[in-house]
Amino acid sequence: MQMSKIVEEQVVEVLKTVYDPEIPVNIYELGLIYFVNVKESLSGDGFFVNIVMTVTSPNCPAIESLPEEMTYKVEKLEEVIKCDVEVTFDPPWDRSLMSEEAKLELGFL
Repeated sequence: MQMSKIVEEQVVEVLKTVYDPEIPVNIYELGLIYFVNVKESLSGDGFFVNIVMTVTSPNCPAIESLPEEMTYKVEKLEEVIKCDVEVTFDPPWDRSLMSEEAKLELGFL
């Protein structure tokens, strides 16, 4: 398995430890993560991670704290040099983006 794929899997595991403060489900299972891109540095000494995410609504009070927590936790991974998190509202989040696990946890199934 390519090292970038391994790092991507590690990043996803880290994202599963970040929770929306108002919902008892991690942000990955909630479907707030749209994209994780892991790219090796030109020098080959580590990886740059770019994450594109959304929040449940544009008025979400965690719009600043979630990206900060994600960046902090991802950058603690040994192989990660830098993590950038971009928040987007296109497409807007809705319940269909949630995993089956999240829907079950929140009583939507």
